[in-house]
Amino acid sequence: RLRFPGFNDAWEQRKLGEVAERVTRKNTEMISKLPLTISAQYGLIAQTEFFDKQIASKNISGYYLIKNGEFAYNKSYSNGYPWGAVKRLNNYDYGVLSTLYIVFKPTNINSQFLVSYYDTNYWHNQVASIAVEGARNHGLLNISASEFFTTTLAIPKSIQEQTAIGDFFRQLDAAIASHQRKLERVKELKKSLLQKMFPKDGEAFPELRFPNFTDAWEQRKLGKLVNIVGGGTPDTTNPEYWNGDIDWYSPTEIGTKVYANGSVKKITALGLEKSSAKILPANSTILFTSRAGIGDMAILKKQGATNQGFQSFVVGNGVNVYFLYSMGRQIKDFAIKNASGSTFLEISKNQLAKMNVIIPNEKEQTAIGNFFKQLDAAIASHQRKPVLQKASKIKQADTISACFWLAKSSQMPHHNIGILIFKFLNNMNISVLRGGHARMPEPSRHAGNRYPGKKQ
Repeated sequence: RLRFPGFNDAWEQRKLGEVAERVTRKNTEMISKLPLTISAQYGLIAQTEFFDKQIASKNISGYYLIKNGEFAYNKSYSNGYPWGAVKRLNNYDYGVLSTLYIVFKPTNINSQFLVSYYDTNYWHNQVASIAVEGARNHGLLNISASEFFTTTLAIPKSIQEQTAIGDFFRQLDAAIASHQRKLERVKELKKSLLQKMFPKDGEAFPELRFPNFTDAWEQRKLGKLVNIVGGGTPDTTNPEYWNGDIDWYSPTEIGTKVYANGSVKKITALGLEKSSAKILPANSTILFTSRAGIGDMAILKKQGATNQGFQSFVVGNGVNVYFLYSMGRQIKDFAIKNASGSTFLEISKNQLAKMNVIIPNEKEQTAIGNFFKQLDAAIASHQRKPVLQKASKIKQADTISACFWLAKSSQMPHHNIGILIFKFLNNMNISVLRGGHARMPEPSRHAGNRYPGKKQ
């Protein structure tokens, strides 16, 4: 296995009770009036900030009083957290927790190493051996505090090695958090620009415009701007209709990406002929889901067909496809408002065709479409940045091997871990508009004590 240079001793097995002690102090003197909950992203966070309300009882004097730097184990299991979650209090000086939590503080172990350890799934087997699948009660794992403190941790003997690993992951967390904040800022920028670069209801001029465009926008019916095309499904019992080379989309494949580059299922030319599915042209079609999640959109990059859960838009002359795609929120709102059906809601071709759309001339459409195309590309690029994805994945890996994954993958010597982190942070810059870069955070700093926004 890979290690930081200078550390050669074998790691040791220690019970949690040997390196930490339980905290059972109560909030009897009402030192804190801040009930907390555990969030996967923000750790221990105020209920009022996470839920927008307090869900704890009014009398919190009997709750545990937790101090900054202490840990809490939430025995509630949920999606992604089958054995609960352990988090350290970072955001506040004090808080209070239900006595269903197990609160503890490190005594003979580096605190940041412990944070990193409980961010992995390495400890799950220990809890699983105590709280078996059948021993669950109303969403809580049936594990006592005394049992929890008997769980075994694999830790370095040297406090210096614990510190090195803890600091490594702290800086990695800071890099990930910084990158995510930048992405959120760009997404908020896009949201604001969409509101300002399209006219408000009843108006013919947007608040913001590119230079040299001064004409009023014109109101048109959507059905006059595009050809609205439905879809169909070939007979699923006929093998001659399936596994061909024609893309055939279902609504569940649409909505997470700007472009549709290939479908899960394919149909044959005969299947197309024997159904109501129709070939849609590439680069001038916007797939639009008309049921089972109305209003999801994607631009078709390769010609294909859809099932009956779509009313897709094939743009004609004088309409920029990305401009129309950028109006997706307005079209979706109209479709949801005008959908009907007794079994499930659906928007029809005729109803969509009646929507009033305000558009500028084609040159201004193209300018606006290209602008949002570049903005979307920047967002997509940084969402799929390989180094960020891999950095996030190592948070779920075995601590011993994970903490050197980056060094190994970049082929850098062990003593350049600090430089590696610095370069990793440097790669987090977002270049949007004019090619400008966001300010790079210092590699040795923590991301900060306050979380950047609401729950996710």
